[in-house]
Amino acid sequence: MNRILTLEDLDLDTLVGVPVFVRVDFNVPLVDGRVFDDARLRAAVPTIEELRTAGARVLLASHCGRPKGEPDPQYSLRPVAAQLSHILREEMPFIDDCIGESVARAVAALPSGGVCLLENLRFHAGEKGNDPNFAAALAAPVEVFVNDAFGAAHRAHASVVGVAALATRKAAGRLLAREVDVLSSLLEAPATPFVAVVGGAKIEGKIDTLDNLLPRLDTLILGGGMANTFLAASGHDLADSLVENDRLDLAREILGRAAETGTEILLPTDLVVTDNLDAPHDIRIVAVDTVPAGGRAVDIGPRSRSRAAEAISSAGTIFWNGPFGVFEKPPFDEGTLAVARAVAASTGWSVIGGGETVAAAAKAAVIDRVGHVSTGGGASLELLAGKTLPGVSALEVSS
Repeated sequence: MNRILTLEDLDLDTLVGVPVFVRVDFNVPLVDGRVFDDARLRAAVPTIEELRTAGARVLLASHCGRPKGEPDPQYSLRPVAAQLSHILREEMPFIDDCIGESVARAVAALPSGGVCLLENLRFHAGEKGNDPNFAAALAAPVEVFVNDAFGAAHRAHASVVGVAALATRKAAGRLLAREVDVLSSLLEAPATPFVAVVGGAKIEGKIDTLDNLLPRLDTLILGGGMANTFLAASGHDLADSLVENDRLDLAREILGRAAETGTEILLPTDLVVTDNLDAPHDIRIVAVDTVPAGGRAVDIGPRSRSRAAEAISSAGTIFWNGPFGVFEKPPFDEGTLAVARAVAASTGWSVIGGGETVAAAAKAAVIDRVGHVSTGGGASLELLAGKTLPGVSALEVSS
């Protein structure tokens, strides 16, 4: 990967009064017209404040939810503007569109150091389609493009790559630059032992990441529904547990590659099983080879938690993505919480990514003890898979 342009490359002293388009990731949960979790807003503040201090006129742009290419009130960013105003301690104008006359008027009215938030980019079909006309409309009122939306960096959308191609000057914001730096270091020179902790329901979406990480890993700890598939591939009967039967051969291939590269794979040795996830009458801890008929594995057991914690405790570098059970339904959250506490207690450098993983760390009250919390689940997995992220390559220094 070539070096990417950063705010230093913009020569901040030249930004007084200059309109700057800042792509942020404000895809946050909205409940009853309010922001339920403002972590992504707060993560963008350093870049916003640095540009404001430089005297730029800052236009913030983001998507939120999945509107179908047309305005949808439930996905309006108006509540985000209210919450960000609270965070910045200054009333921030909200613009009812992201292109056109309303934006031009907003730019003209913004003072140096002023900031406004544009309406949801995905209210226009041209955003996801990377329509050149839509990109040109976004770029029309600005001179500088800053991308601080790492969570959208793996999408070749108009606001991510189209505007970057048209802007006279461009750069990565502090959040995106930090994400690229930290995640790239996991591939280039991680402190050893390097331990990856991977859970979640399915292998799909993580195959390429596992392939790329395996030669670099000392230990791979697997949990969640994903581990069920690996256990089934190893000959265990998981009864009614979630198993990707069409991925059994793939799981065997990964196990084989791990053996070739000398990577130790830790699979659960005991499981928490129940007869019914929503209305359990029977919850028990069993060995992986004694899952009862009709039983469903919903968490890793105590022995597996201890083995995982031991491997994590001696790690020099830890990457964690994915919960180890149905953590949103206590008491089936104990395995995931145990992993979170072990990651926090380790003296190694820890990186976590993915919405559920971050939520689990927050639930365990250990977020502030994690080395780096990635804001982009899909983007982080693709970068660690060795893939080129369109939003990052658009900011690379020309060779």
